[in-house]
Amino acid sequence: MLHEWGGPLSYKQVPTPSPGPGEALVKVEACAVGLTVLNYISGTLGRWPEYLPRIPGHEAVGTVVEVGPGVLAPRVGDRVMAYFYLSCGQCDFCQLAHESLCRHLRGNVGVATDGGYAEYLALPAANFLPVPEGVDPVQAAAIPDAIATPFHVCRRAAVGPGDVVVVIGAGGGVGLHMVQMARVFGARVVGIDIGDAKLGAVRDAGATAAYDFREPDLVQRIRSAAPSGPTVAVDLVGTPQTAGFGIDVLERRGRLVLLTTFPGVAFEVSPRRMVLEEISILGSRYASRWEVTQAARLVADGRVRPVVSTVLPLARVEEIHGQLRAGTLIGRGAVVM
Repeated sequence: MLHEWGGPLSYKQVPTPSPGPGEALVKVEACAVGLTVLNYISGTLGRWPEYLPRIPGHEAVGTVVEVGPGVLAPRVGDRVMAYFYLSCGQCDFCQLAHESLCRHLRGNVGVATDGGYAEYLALPAANFLPVPEGVDPVQAAAIPDAIATPFHVCRRAAVGPGDVVVVIGAGGGVGLHMVQMARVFGARVVGIDIGDAKLGAVRDAGATAAYDFREPDLVQRIRSAAPSGPTVAVDLVGTPQTAGFGIDVLERRGRLVLLTTFPGVAFEVSPRRMVLEEISILGSRYASRWEVTQAARLVADGRVRPVVSTVLPLARVEEIHGQLRAGTLIGRGAVVM
């Protein structure tokens, strides 16, 4: 449980929640751990006094043990995963399966409501999506964010055969799955990160080449590895330097996708180059409920391999947070109950 922004988590006993009307209660088996949780804990996502104290964690997987009045699905005994956004389900964007753009968004799981760093989790029933048969709960915990987000990015940027995708921050929890997902969509991939361990993991994930962001003449090196030039750049880091690099590396008609953001961060672009070379900048925000289920199917079919390198008991979650802060975690971490 988090009691103050930027403070440590405390491990304590709390009452088991009861599902209200339209809600379901899940016994949590695993919860993935990534940088989004750290950004929430630090207050980077916003500092709302009414949101504390709070149980963090949004990538939860478990089994339904109770449902509230009016719930037809999921049913008791179903294994499910949590959808991150608390959308209304009724507005025009929700009806078009753009739930992340919901006009009446109530916030996020583990932020506006208690999350998955606990043995039990109660949420609106619509926030629980089915886990395919045969997918291990630890592996499934990577699906609703780390794997579904790249699926949305590939659709948003119209990634397809013939594309060369540069993934900036390719060794992280979303990055390693972004490499795999771009290949599923038919593209070749060049991964960018820092350090031999992460670059090795990027190559293992299927990248044609992997480069350290600190290398000199990096744009030229990438263009030599992909003579036709990168057509898509995906910035998973969110600094002015990485976004600017993403623009610089693109070939004509290239698309830069931004999905990691922080308050006050901006970068310069040349409208003249964007016009003369028809460069596009696209924002990408999470994924729809349908996209999460499609990402799960890719995992079940063996086309995307979840990368969860550190698995620890819930009480030791701060050890995974430490790896994230140090930049040493490969892929996702997870806690088990």
